[in-house]
Amino acid sequence: MSITSLDNTFVASTYGRFPIELSHGKGAKLVDTNGKEYIDMGTGIAVNLFGVCDDEWNAAVKAQLDKLAHTSNLYYTEPCAKLAEILCARTGMKKVFFSNSGAEANECAIKTARRYSFKKYGDGRSTIVTLKQSFHGRTITTLAATGQDSFHTEFGPFTEGFVYADANDINSVITLAEENNACAVMMELVQGEGGVMKLDEAFVTAVADFCNKNDILLIIDEVQTGNGRTGSLYAYEQFGIIPDIVSTAKGLGGGLPIGATMFGTKTDDVLTPGSHGSTFGGNPVCCAGAYNIISRIDDKLLSDVKAKSEYIFNELGSADGIKSVSGMGLMIGLETEKDAKEIVALCREKGVLVLTAKTKVRLLPPLNITMEELTKAVNVIKECIK
Repeated sequence: MSITSLDNTFVASTYGRFPIELSHGKGAKLVDTNGKEYIDMGTGIAVNLFGVCDDEWNAAVKAQLDKLAHTSNLYYTEPCAKLAEILCARTGMKKVFFSNSGAEANECAIKTARRYSFKKYGDGRSTIVTLKQSFHGRTITTLAATGQDSFHTEFGPFTEGFVYADANDINSVITLAEENNACAVMMELVQGEGGVMKLDEAFVTAVADFCNKNDILLIIDEVQTGNGRTGSLYAYEQFGIIPDIVSTAKGLGGGLPIGATMFGTKTDDVLTPGSHGSTFGGNPVCCAGAYNIISRIDDKLLSDVKAKSEYIFNELGSADGIKSVSGMGLMIGLETEKDAKEIVALCREKGVLVLTAKTKVRLLPPLNITMEELTKAVNVIKECIK
């Protein structure tokens, strides 16, 4: 049986896969089982920050595999401790909890916010305000936190305690927070699955000020925006705010599954032994890979991300068939006159792999994609959107 046949027969039918059997790759290049090459403008949905088979990342992961692949969190390990240290040093956060995915990182953030409020104010102050068009994960609780009605069907009952404000409307946030005795506001600064929409800076600042004045925790979901993707280590740095909790995943591991929930001064002591945990959280191999990733996201790389972003915005912003370009850094959404799925198929035929987000074409290239590869990919996209 072919790979496709095996998959269709034995793997749960949860994905609308593209008709490609990927075999291997290097950097921004992917190769299928027929030998056809593609420029990867999706990076496993913002995961492979330095592309496929990055030499430095591979070496770090392999070195740890030869030492210790896994142990429980009853013991200390160097990769876990060093990764937590560099994340705190680079962000100003105080402590980190490691898990396996973005959804789990957000689950931890939600639990922490509710425990903080319970310990300080008692029962009844547990509602979390999120934004319409947000996306926070696929678990029952993070689906409940997601501000899209289309996700709130068939799997109920969903976890209670979430209300959804209008993005970029501070009065909507304040009204819902006050009416529901909220303990936290949780938001993505660029709504990825919601259409790659960057929030207004004035709105974000107003939310942060409101939360600070009312001891409502500010949770920033950086699962997709984090780890250099938007042109800073974490997107919140470009908005001039200091969150109480930051969640991240995807690009953090560079290709291995890891999530992180980072805590500021208000929340660094909320979780205590037995209050939360994860069998695979802080896995030595995943942490070794993540440490390599974070240690290499420097000013030069971030400057390159911004320059490449500007190039894409300039080239595609005025291209035939484009209505608008949105996003931040190398997290970009294209509103097109043609159907986005049609454009994805056309690009694939011409050797460029792009994604969708709602009705938009979504671009998430490796942060270190060469200008030659990026230029070629952009030219193909231009051809396909006409």
